[in-house]
Amino acid sequence: MFIDTHTHLYSESFKEDRNEMIQRAFEASVKNFVLPAIDSTYTSAMWELKNQYPESMHLMAGLHPTHVDPENIKVEMEHVKEELASKTYCAVGEIGIDLYWDRSTEDLQKEIFAEQIRLAKQYDLPIVIHCRDAFDEVFEVLEAEKSDALRGIFHCFTGNQEHAQKAIDLNLLLGIGGVVTFKNGKIDQFIHEIDLDHIVLETDAPYLAPAPFRGKRNESSYLIQVAKKLSELYGVPLEHIEQQTTNNAKKLFGLDSSPK
Repeated sequence: MFIDTHTHLYSESFKEDRNEMIQRAFEASVKNFVLPAIDSTYTSAMWELKNQYPESMHLMAGLHPTHVDPENIKVEMEHVKEELASKTYCAVGEIGIDLYWDRSTEDLQKEIFAEQIRLAKQYDLPIVIHCRDAFDEVFEVLEAEKSDALRGIFHCFTGNQEHAQKAIDLNLLLGIGGVVTFKNGKIDQFIHEIDLDHIVLETDAPYLAPAPFRGKRNESSYLIQVAKKLSELYGVPLEHIEQQTTNNAKKLFGLDSSPK
């Protein structure tokens, strides 16, 4: 069994064939899915999926950095707090800093990132980090908030080996997805030097489809392409990648009771 630790199955991109797409994932041995939050407008769609596939869907609560808006930040953060207080979630995410689209909210993004890390500690949950054009800024906040309780995933890891070690030293796993299959992805040059104890698999569907599907809509069944690439890079059987990454995800998210 594989676990897709980061997939937006509730996305409008799957509106026409969502159930068929999920079935394809099941058939590809992807049996569990961890769904990251974006903002309050997606919460009901996430819970609809959870209710439809209660043993396979695992939800995060949080506010995505690209949706940190000074105009509605209080309402959005109240929503996150209410969700965590009233329902069961497996993580706080995806949270972090994204300076690719807009640098004007950098200070607010840092503040909200730190606040959500503290919420994760309060509820003893892992965090799932989104980082784009912001490695220095993300690590600045993480260093300020680090503690024995801090744990999680550096989602869609695209950094260098130094970034990888910094993340691992902060008790974070590396979320490896389609980028590892890209010719210019670069992480394929050193990822095999990272112990598999620190790796989990993800798709970030519908984004970042792996080769040979690059440029198309991504889906959770394509997780196998990521696993096969890691099998090649590490020089170990596919079953070893499956077992280790699944165990890592189960331990982090507390999914030991999930279907085999």
